Amino acid sequence: MTEEAKRRPGFLRFLPVLGFVAVAGAFWFGLGREDADILPSTFIDRPAPATDLPPVFEDRPGLVSADLADGKVKLVNIWASWCGPCRVEHPFLMRLAEEGVDIRGFNYKDQPGQAKAFLSELGDPYTAIGADSSGRAGIEWGVYGVPETFVINGEGRIIYKHVGPIQNDDLDRRIRPAIQEAGG
Repeated sequence: MTEEAKRRPGFLRFLPVLGFVAVAGAFWFGLGREDADILPSTFIDRPAPATDLPPVFEDRPGLVSADLADGKVKLVNIWASWCGPCRVEHPFLMRLAEEGVDIRGFNYKDQPGQAKAFLSELGDPYTAIGADSSGRAGIEWGVYGVPETFVINGEGRIIYKHVGPIQNDDLDRRIRPAIQEAGG
């Protein structure tokens, strides 16, 4: 031991170790939180952005914001055929549609032909799909990336925003409770 180390009070020798334990504990606590993956949104409890998107399918409606405030709960799902996580999420959207949930979509920065092929292959859970080929509507909705899903109440107000693919227990822990909160 050096002379300086011998003169230091005993507790100061353990200060670096205590500091490390405190920082590691803070990280451990933060990573263990159940809501650590939820991104806050300024859109919650506000009207859905005014959006009128042309339809992806010629014989079906596009996404029209006035249709979101018709008294019924809806999901608005932002997706693209080129999006890998959208494929992961798709069976969960199909399950919700089979349960009677009204799902509106907008196809983000995609080619209409590829969007149609995606839905032809995996199934179509949407009652209306708008084409956001420029990505402008995504910006207005505050989209970080696809997929994202919004729960909209009957007044057209956003109740919940889910960033990333819906998967595993998201339906029971987040989506269905948000639908119930919205009045569905």
